[in-house]
Amino acid sequence: MRYYIALIHKDSDSDFGVSFPDFPGCTSAGETLDEAVRMGREALEGHTELMAEGGEAIPEPTAMEVIMAAPENRDGTPVLIPLAPAVSQKTVRVNITLPEDTLRDVDRYAEAHGFTRSGFLVQAAKRVMEKA
Repeated sequence: MRYYIALIHKDSDSDFGVSFPDFPGCTSAGETLDEAVRMGREALEGHTELMAEGGEAIPEPTAMEVIMAAPENRDGTPVLIPLAPAVSQKTVRVNITLPEDTLRDVDRYAEAHGFTRSGFLVQAAKRVMEKA
């Protein structure tokens, strides 16, 4: 399992923000620190799944010393977020049937939370299976 550095940011009038220096554009947030870390992990998993689907290589984690040496990262609090090896497994295209209104809701939710349709469905399925 690889661990990536997430930077937690908090302004007095906002939620906890999460960003990943190794994955520009991969961000998330949460009302509490625990929620921010959980949402950050989901964002990282979704982001890397999209990269894998697009044939992009998942980078090796950058050392904390290197990340924290960058001036733009110094105001963040570093947190290690695990990325399971399964994320880099080969993806398989499947055909599913959904009610049209449900598909619209899935797409709306996924877009609002930084997921693709596939990435969101994967995360939703994993969450349900973890609770079972």
